[in-house]
Amino acid sequence: MENVNLTHHFLIAMPNMADPYFSKSLTYICEHNEQGALGIVVNRAIDLTLSSLLDQLDIPADNLEIGNTQVHFGGPVQMDRGFVLHQPLGQWQSTLQVNDNIGLTTSKDILQAVAHGAGPSKFFVTLGYAGWAPGQLEHEISLNAWLTVAADTSLIFDLSLETRFDAAMQLLGINASNLSEDAGHA
Repeated sequence: MENVNLTHHFLIAMPNMADPYFSKSLTYICEHNEQGALGIVVNRAIDLTLSSLLDQLDIPADNLEIGNTQVHFGGPVQMDRGFVLHQPLGQWQSTLQVNDNIGLTTSKDILQAVAHGAGPSKFFVTLGYAGWAPGQLEHEISLNAWLTVAADTSLIFDLSLETRFDAAMQLLGINASNLSEDAGHA
């Protein structure tokens, strides 16, 4: 599994995933290269709204539509730091370009823009991210911990949290209830 690039792919946790951070998770891979991988879990909400987060950051909000927007668990790394997965890419101070249309931004300017109704048209706010050391993700995949599929970002931005995992499985033509917890290797 060397030289595989899973940027802009989903990782779908297999039923045998025992790690509570990733059990039944759907993770969007934002970067994957020889230094490792970085992803955002896209199907876990936390008990925090965007308006509460903006209050904590002293960002006044005049965009009332965002008030009850949920903040999400992005992964177990840097859980005190915010990450905004968004479409379109835009021009923000600190953005990792995933592809021509998707970015992952960590700078406060994007939250200020969202608070004033001038942010990206589609955004997903998380605390934390998921990270893998070089070769670690490939090793986990070889151990049958994850399924991978090319990402369809409409799953992130247009579907409810509860339906994303099964929708990603359907991209592979798989019904989650038919998966076995046992790995098979030829």
